[in-house]
Amino acid sequence: MKHIPYSRQSITKEDIEAVVDTLSSEYITQGPKVKEFEEAFAAYIGSRFAVAVANGTAALHLSAMALGVTPGKKVITTPITFAASANCIRYCGGEVVFADIDPHSFLIDANKVRNLLESSPMGIYNGLVLVDFAGKAIDLEIFRELADEYGLWIIEDACHAPGGYFLDRAGRRHYCGDGTWADLAIFSFHPVKHIATGEGGMITTNNVDLYTKLLQLRSHGIVRDENLFLNDVKFATSSQVMDGSYPSWYMEMQELGYNYRLTDFQSALGLSQLKRAAEGLQRRLLIARRYDDAFKTHPVIRSQKNEVAGMSGHAYHLYIIEVPDRLGLYNYLRGHNIYAQVHYIPLHLMPYYRQLGWKEGDMPFAERYYLACLSIPMFPTLTDAEQDFVISTIKDYFPN
Repeated sequence: MKHIPYSRQSITKEDIEAVVDTLSSEYITQGPKVKEFEEAFAAYIGSRFAVAVANGTAALHLSAMALGVTPGKKVITTPITFAASANCIRYCGGEVVFADIDPHSFLIDANKVRNLLESSPMGIYNGLVLVDFAGKAIDLEIFRELADEYGLWIIEDACHAPGGYFLDRAGRRHYCGDGTWADLAIFSFHPVKHIATGEGGMITTNNVDLYTKLLQLRSHGIVRDENLFLNDVKFATSSQVMDGSYPSWYMEMQELGYNYRLTDFQSALGLSQLKRAAEGLQRRLLIARRYDDAFKTHPVIRSQKNEVAGMSGHAYHLYIIEVPDRLGLYNYLRGHNIYAQVHYIPLHLMPYYRQLGWKEGDMPFAERYYLACLSIPMFPTLTDAEQDFVISTIKDYFPN
């Protein structure tokens, strides 16, 4: 039997044709497909603006820059996330402070965040990086109230959750990244994500000033809009500056930015993938329900569904179980060509963050979760037969 990974991309004939068409066109770097992808993605998510970038890490870095993270500023995030969620603050010289997770949802605990804020002088914290971990949307309404109370901004790391949502207190649905509660939201188009462009990312926002800032920062800090120029055209001759207007070649580098642009052919792939994003999400939900049914009465295997009510809105980038003897099961699955994964080693225990003073025992719920968690295969092209094999193999290792 061929191996079954924890996730994989799906590239169709239509995807390939879309990329080839763009490679055969006039533009292959920054061209019309980028803007088309941005507008289509914003419509899918429900945000006012979207900015396509090179990858999810670039999206986080630019977001931190746009929100003014500078040396010494403190930002709170979760220890159960990919390193980039915290590293983006370090790139800007800021200080990362971790808050422990809720042991049932695996998401950052709002009470732990409040405790941090209440126990510190007002103004010591700058912002929050909140993660829709595994595809479960975090309750941003609660965190927005905290942010407003303490003068914080919010970055929503929604890499795991395009199409996911949560319900506010009035029962209204809010999609991850729609800009209702977070200042900025970021997405990744890595091959294991819902939408794949090889590498790629997106930032969404409803704030026009942040949108303008992001466009500038993603392309070397350069501005080409004459309405935003800071200088007179001192180096242009009178023949070059006709009727007092700026020449078409004139641009200004107004601050230190980066080359974090997405290409046109990646955007073409993203557009093609986006057309079946809703279909892929529905398939993920069906796979999750089958796992739920398989494990709901098992005395040893704990899944997120078993513990958390109201799981509607989950985008299921990952399906996570918690088990005793996680390493034993992991190796047993590999012996049967099933390649599970662990998401994640707590970030505060990584050597880099340990050298900044974090240590074992600082985040007890995150550490306890890590000892038992395992991400099992979850992707839209996983067949029922493959999933049945995964389920039966896990149950063989943990018989009732």
